[in-house]
Amino acid sequence: MTVDYGQFDRGRGLNYWQYDPVLQHEVERTYGGDRGWAEERFDEFGDIVGSIVAEHSDSIDEHGPELRRYDRFGDAVNEVEYHPHQLESERLVYGSGAVADSFRAPPEQDAPAPMLHHLTMDYLLAYADVGLTCPVAMTAGVALVLERFADGSDADSSGADGPLSETFDRLTTREYDDLLQGAMFLTERQGGSDVGATETIAERVEDGSGWELSGEKWFCSNVDSGAILTLARRPDAPAGTDGLSLFLVPETTHDNEENEYTIRRLKDKLGTVSVPTGEVEFGGTEANLVGEIDSGFRYMSEMLNLERIANAFASCGLMGRALLESKVRAANREAFGKSIDQYPLMRRDLVEMAVAHEAATAFTFDAGRAFDRYQQGDEDAFGLMRLLVPIAKSRTGRMAVDVASYAMEIHGGNGYVNDFVTHRLLRDAQVLPIWEGTSNILSLDVLRSMARENAHEPALALIRDRLDGVEHDELTDLVVTTRDELGGLQEALGAVATEGDDYAQHHAKELAEYVFDVYTAALLLSEADGELAAGNDRKALVARQFVTDSLGETSARGITSGETLPSDAFEKIVRFA
Repeated sequence: MTVDYGQFDRGRGLNYWQYDPVLQHEVERTYGGDRGWAEERFDEFGDIVGSIVAEHSDSIDEHGPELRRYDRFGDAVNEVEYHPHQLESERLVYGSGAVADSFRAPPEQDAPAPMLHHLTMDYLLAYADVGLTCPVAMTAGVALVLERFADGSDADSSGADGPLSETFDRLTTREYDDLLQGAMFLTERQGGSDVGATETIAERVEDGSGWELSGEKWFCSNVDSGAILTLARRPDAPAGTDGLSLFLVPETTHDNEENEYTIRRLKDKLGTVSVPTGEVEFGGTEANLVGEIDSGFRYMSEMLNLERIANAFASCGLMGRALLESKVRAANREAFGKSIDQYPLMRRDLVEMAVAHEAATAFTFDAGRAFDRYQQGDEDAFGLMRLLVPIAKSRTGRMAVDVASYAMEIHGGNGYVNDFVTHRLLRDAQVLPIWEGTSNILSLDVLRSMARENAHEPALALIRDRLDGVEHDELTDLVVTTRDELGGLQEALGAVATEGDDYAQHHAKELAEYVFDVYTAALLLSEADGELAAGNDRKALVARQFVTDSLGETSARGITSGETLPSDAFEKIVRFA
């Protein structure tokens, strides 16, 4: 199909599934199970997000959640109040199965959908509101932890049959009035990303029936959640992460009273206005132990992996929206007698943005599939998941900021004012490199995954297999370039493994980005080879642009090369001709 973006005046009021062929392709490539049913679900959800949630998100950005400390009689209430549009958006999103479908068999299905289903819905939701993807992803994360670990021998719960079963049921319901939303409170003032520095204390109540928490958490998104996972340390526990236990803070106590903790204030944030983020103080707050008492950090790491890959899917969705708005604006804005998307410079800009979005989405879906396979019990997928997830989160978060920033520039001065969505997209994008670990933290995690789990080995093997499988001659030069860079990557891996910790840390970010570039080049070339076999050369053009930009070496910065691929391939890459 050829998309005429000039028929639209903005990127709102559209079905985001139907106008994102890149997403459709990646779902076709990676989704297991009944894809036909899933695609119908995504089509319905893409329409809801594009036609209702996107409009609501613009008004919520102007009228965000507010903390109400006292009622009209002066009694402390400590409640967060929301604009009605936010409540309607939540009802639509959760009611569409954004969380439930991956934990309960959807209507007319025999089993729950894969976790990739939830992540794809996160991607579509991010077209409208990255802020709302946060509570949706955390609700899924809490449900995942309870499903996997709540039956530990030292727990106050026994999985589906224990006291936390009602919490799990309410996290995964499609009925909004019964829903409990989830949250993860980790950050403390003195620790930040150093979770081992946690000072929140957990003490057993005198009759031994439960636990009480005391301490503060500094950066708590979805702050009024009814199912909070948090880490705390028993008074006799060792220092560091080994001494942390995982607790669920319920909405109500065991005797059905409202569980008490204080929301000190809501943060005045740059973006993601729709998700209230606050500072919380626990003071004798009732909590339930989750799983074994000494495994808290390991359990929380499972949720953290989901939140990180969900962050990457949200980054790709936001890039998709920024790109859509840019295509629409460039097709409608006239300068010097013709629309600006007719000029070579703008064509190059749009092609580069489109290729960045496509590369990020392909890599992220591979990471999501590895995560999904691991969650379904495929231990062979663990190493690949450990490497790809932090790289996906780190790289796509930064790419989202860059793409959103250029979308603002394409709109000119209009893009800088709040009347245009590019203003919000850029503000929202700025949190994506920060949530669930900055690029420094994630790059160090990549080093750990390679040192402890040899996580690079399955990735290198997959790169080789994909390059070996490319058959079409028109891709041969790109395969040679990528294979050469694979050799360079292996040399880099050897260097960080032998030159000492300080040297490895110094180059950790470059190494993570190197893995992304080489892995994505091989992935796009493999996809292009399959598309060429079907008579479609669009993906080959995308692969050529990505390899040229990311791995190619040119003299005189390419100016003397005679290369004009962005202009030549504009119609196919940008408009899907």
